[in-house]
Amino acid sequence: MDWNIDRKISTVTVDNCSTNDVMMTMSMDKLSNTSLLLGGSLFHMRCCTHILNLIVKDGLDVIRVGVEKIRESVAYWTATPKRQKKFEETVNQLRNPHTKKLGLDCATRWNSTYLMLQTALLYKDVFSRLKNREPQYKTVLSEKEWEFAREISGRYKISVLEFYFRKLYGDKTEDEVDKVRQICYDLLQEYQH
Repeated sequence: MDWNIDRKISTVTVDNCSTNDVMMTMSMDKLSNTSLLLGGSLFHMRCCTHILNLIVKDGLDVIRVGVEKIRESVAYWTATPKRQKKFEETVNQLRNPHTKKLGLDCATRWNSTYLMLQTALLYKDVFSRLKNREPQYKTVLSEKEWEFAREISGRYKISVLEFYFRKLYGDKTEDEVDKVRQICYDLLQEYQH
């Protein structure tokens, strides 16, 4: 192949159009499976971003109130330099070792909601302390809302996958989750060598 492209491609992601299936089959005929990542098993990836986005938004809707409260808290403490300074001072007073900056999520990027939640969770005690010290700050999460945020924010990714795969695949859930788990292990093993 010109430019050794067969050694430079690991995956091609295309939408679910049937003409793309034909194009990918033709492309695979021209490439050597041995030079592709995992023997080409991941070469043709169907675009499932939209589906994934809907699934994640549905999952986030379960904890919508908690996410909105965290969003309001982050927005409040990042709105002005004075508030940011007060937040940082409280972080230092509580000897919180984390240095990540608070950041709001973006509606079109669901992973930004996860990042916002993960960062906010690092400062849970700071938000609680500031509620007592700042009369204008009205947003406080319950312990249950913090727990939901903790679960959704990434510690239980396979559990979340199992939950939604159960809705999609029913009795075949365990097999489908095992496939995803095995692909993750295979990728990790390939990158370690």
